[in-house]
Amino acid sequence: MPPSPSLRPAAAAPPLRDRGDACPGALRLHSADDGSLARVRLPAGDLTVRQASALGDAAERLGDGHLSLTSRGNVELRGLAEDCGQQLAELLRDAGLLPSERHERVRNILASPLAGLDRRTPPDVRLWARQLDGLLCASASATALSGRFLFVLDDGRGDVTALGGDVRLVAEPCGEARGSVAEATAESSALLYVGDDPAAVRICGPDVARAALVAAEAFLIAAAASGSGAWRVRELPAAHALTARGTADALRAAGIPAAYVPAPEQPLPAPDHTKAPVPGIVEGPAGPGGSPGPRALSVLAPLGRLTVAQWRLLTAVAADDGASALRVTPWRGVIVPGLPAATAAPRLGELADAGLLTDPASPWHRTGACTGRPGCAKSLSDVRADAAVVITGSPVGPPELPVHWSGCARRCGHPHGTWVDVLATEDGYEVSVVGPEGRRSVPGSVADDGPAGTTARLRDVAAAVSRATATPPAAP
Repeated sequence: MPPSPSLRPAAAAPPLRDRGDACPGALRLHSADDGSLARVRLPAGDLTVRQASALGDAAERLGDGHLSLTSRGNVELRGLAEDCGQQLAELLRDAGLLPSERHERVRNILASPLAGLDRRTPPDVRLWARQLDGLLCASASATALSGRFLFVLDDGRGDVTALGGDVRLVAEPCGEARGSVAEATAESSALLYVGDDPAAVRICGPDVARAALVAAEAFLIAAAASGSGAWRVRELPAAHALTARGTADALRAAGIPAAYVPAPEQPLPAPDHTKAPVPGIVEGPAGPGGSPGPRALSVLAPLGRLTVAQWRLLTAVAADDGASALRVTPWRGVIVPGLPAATAAPRLGELADAGLLTDPASPWHRTGACTGRPGCAKSLSDVRADAAVVITGSPVGPPELPVHWSGCARRCGHPHGTWVDVLATEDGYEVSVVGPEGRRSVPGSVADDGPAGTTARLRDVAAAVSRATATPPAAP
């Protein structure tokens, strides 16, 4: 399931939960039409080469030979046998992917994938993510968080801030913070946001991980007091809402210096797909004497799926020429950091030859899809196959807006912000533009004759998607 929308409609009442969430994990497998499914959490998307190799082994030996990248930067393994749970757990445990089995479903941490790799920002948020993961796994109370509760750590560029986090921390450049918190350290600071409250709390960089955990614990206290069974901050009833001001009080009570920041001072950025890493070579800071600095490779998985062979090639590039690490992104991509400038282009060419998306002008860029048939019983169509037909028949480059193909109204894994919704129905596909202002239908996408996946019908869908992406969203 995708993260909850970034803003709940004004008229919508918070849901009442009478059970825990059913999100799959690495130990709690989900039964699907194509076998069992495991979701392996990767805090900040970080993987060592050894861990990446273990995931490849799991997909090859126990699964269907593919790895799916999720909208939270995690990895899913599909086509697993019902009785493979113990084998999978041992494989992941040996690779260090299960540091705490009690916490494996709550290690939901997003962080800016390019932090410290390009010329824009320092790597602070990557360190903060590792520290937060350690604190989560050591916290007895954190086991009560749902598998959907999400921490987001943004390095200031605004790439992951708008992806629906419950606790969001946005790094501030050194010297920009103001007030008593800024005086406490000469290092970085961050703004902490909870749920949909536009106000924030300013904290010192060294306190970020502990502050994030305290905010999550404050949510658990509010959820218990409300009796709502809320899984996420925005699901709390108004009488028990978690606010920036209340969070600041909780932080101070825990001994963390915190300054309340009213909403107009630091508004959160709106979702913007152009801030996601683009495919290609990422230039790092220059080396000594202006020499070429390290490079990173940014690639995307077509419709979010990789074969084991493609995954092993990425792992080999990281091991042989990179920093022996990979970063999985919430845009279903992979970053390979640490390559010398001389080898970056040839290695990117190898990845392109293997079928990975390395060119931002590719028509596959910005298009995603849910699992669809035959893997999902709820899907009304094989959306991945249909999307591939439309994409390969496209005479132009990528769409201007993200496009997401969904087999049912749940729209699993859909983007945030403004995007094109291609929804399978009993009558065919409906195409609409979804954004903060609502939904705008695109006429001509559903006909009365023929099944959804016929060539003629897909030409209609392709034309509707083209119209949707060429028409600017309606003004608010």
